[in-house]
Amino acid sequence: MNLKKRVLERREVLKLGAVGALGLATTASQWLGSVKAAQAAVPSNDFQSLSPDAALQKLMEGNQRFVKHQLQHPDQTELRVHEVAQAQHPFVTILSCADSRVPAEIVFDQGIGDVFDVRIAGNIATPEAIGSIEYAAVLLGTPLLLVLGHERCGAVTAAVQNEALPGQIGTFVEAILPAVERVKGQSGDTVDNAVSANVHYQIEQLKQRSPLLMERLQSGQLKIAGGRYDLDTGQVTIIT
Repeated sequence: MNLKKRVLERREVLKLGAVGALGLATTASQWLGSVKAAQAAVPSNDFQSLSPDAALQKLMEGNQRFVKHQLQHPDQTELRVHEVAQAQHPFVTILSCADSRVPAEIVFDQGIGDVFDVRIAGNIATPEAIGSIEYAAVLLGTPLLLVLGHERCGAVTAAVQNEALPGQIGTFVEAILPAVERVKGQSGDTVDNAVSANVHYQIEQLKQRSPLLMERLQSGQLKIAGGRYDLDTGQVTIIT
């Protein structure tokens, strides 16, 4: 009986040891997984050190991922939320249309704290939009400003048609009409031509009406680019 009892006790000890070893292995595996996840969540670039050209390259690489359906969804972890909770350092300011089909973070495959969004119908440079852009460029130090128009823009279409609109809807039409005038008589689709012309025109307005932006532009601290988003393909083309 004593011998049988010792054999059973030894088996229990071995069983407990195996369970303990498995538990340690599982714990270690979980810990290593957590470390790797945390490392992956840390941004690979210090946006404050990006040059304007590097910022544009980073932005366009994100759009290519979107077009090819190879999204990385960067900077969207809990760690990133905590990281930018007290301060923001976006690498790009985007003045884009408020159209629901052109969400900047998605079409450029960026995350929390990466993009300073200024969205308004027709991507027009109103005083409020300019002030927001100046805040991002001067106080936050974003090295890149992209003015982004898009295919079949409703605001540009309204400006081309130039008909009476209810409420305050017509206010953005007035801001786009000078761009429409530039493309009258041109061959091709008038709305599409006006979309591109409006991007150029709004950039001109930003330069003329903001000494702060011009100062950073001339010093090389800021790059201003214009783009056109294709609703059918998701592709962004730099047009200026």
